[in-house]
Amino acid sequence: MAAIEASPTIRRFELDYAQLRTRARRVQIVSTLVFAIVFFLTARMGGFFDMTDVTLASGERVSMWKIWAGVPRLGEYLEKTLPVLRWESLGADLAEWFWRWQTWLRLLLETVLIAYMATLFGVVGAFVLSFPASRNLSPNRFVLNLTRRYLEIIRTVPELVWALIFVFCFGVGPMAGVLAIGLHATGSLGKLYSEANENIDMRPVEGVKAAGGNWFQQIRYGVVPQVIPNIISYTLLRFEINVRASSIIGFVGAGGLGQEIRTAMSLQEYTDLSALFVIIFATVILIDFLSEKLRHRIIGITGKGV
Repeated sequence: MAAIEASPTIRRFELDYAQLRTRARRVQIVSTLVFAIVFFLTARMGGFFDMTDVTLASGERVSMWKIWAGVPRLGEYLEKTLPVLRWESLGADLAEWFWRWQTWLRLLLETVLIAYMATLFGVVGAFVLSFPASRNLSPNRFVLNLTRRYLEIIRTVPELVWALIFVFCFGVGPMAGVLAIGLHATGSLGKLYSEANENIDMRPVEGVKAAGGNWFQQIRYGVVPQVIPNIISYTLLRFEINVRASSIIGFVGAGGLGQEIRTAMSLQEYTDLSALFVIIFATVILIDFLSEKLRHRIIGITGKGV
């Protein structure tokens, strides 16, 4: 009897489930179709379907897709950057490969210091602006919109463009690089910090407010203890990103290893490019390892705090 009474409920459930599955399939098909159309249009605008004439080794001229014609040239370029290393003369070959190692290490130190100072400026600016840029913490809508628009503007402009502007203002040197990367880091970290603020538990904030605390005290005692682990993680990740950025902005005269990369490319010193890449790659690996250890240690200490 109970089974007979439950059968309409079961049929209703099966009907609703079938309708839900139908809608899910429809959404999946439409999404796949839209993705394919956008991918095709983007590839066409990017020149992936363009044709070019290529001379084969036999001297024959054929027409093929530009991307297939260019892939072998990429291999040729990478082959030019590889040094000649022989086991019987490995020391001499390495010395020839890293023949400007003293200059490169000095510029590497400059690159890391640029990234460090820029990260410091970015963290301070982003930390201060992240609270009025958070929907749940901003004093009013005008301050919220003003702060968010400012953060969007400074992170929309690439570091290279900021570097060009500051090189024009302050001349060639590390100062332009620090200001360019620091300003961009402020916008990027400000967004990440504000999103972390919007995901906090508001009960501690309401408790401080109920006890008579002002807005700054609510932030200090109700918000900061909750977001410190996220801030540390985002900051260390941004420092690694800034090291890579500071090695590039030297192209426009903003200091660091970028000026050596530009010189090597202009003089077609391909093995110097690979040596510089190895130096930057090793530096990023070391920074990533130390950042992970430092983050785990600080978060562990923070977890034992008040």
